[in-house]
Amino acid sequence: MSSARRRDTAPEMALRRDLHARGLRYRVAYPVPGQRRRTIDIAFTKAHVAFFVDGCFWYGCPEHGTAPRANGAWWTTKLAVNQARDRDTDRVLRVADWRVLRFWEHEPPTAAGDEVERILRTGATMTDRSS
Repeated sequence: MSSARRRDTAPEMALRRDLHARGLRYRVAYPVPGQRRRTIDIAFTKAHVAFFVDGCFWYGCPEHGTAPRANGAWWTTKLAVNQARDRDTDRVLRVADWRVLRFWEHEPPTAAGDEVERILRTGATMTDRSS
């Protein structure tokens, strides 16, 4: 697990390139307020929009998530803890008046960029995409 990337994954980089090409500026690996060890993948600090790119395996994608056969009980617990931590992070951010967007790594970067741009440029309310 230590070799698994925490940031700058290929899906995250594709989304960051798309957002940057749209003229949107953001912070990367921004600390979650009050949670020193947790970070926001892509943060729009002035607008208080937190953008997360969730990996299908690590966060239990309903379409592409898999369960390893070796040491299955341990992995089931590990993945459940990941999901619970994400729900808690979403809660902490919402209490701090942040809007939370979560996208799966398999979603097209342009679709994610469209939704982020719509929210930032128009101030529109977002569809509930968080877990």
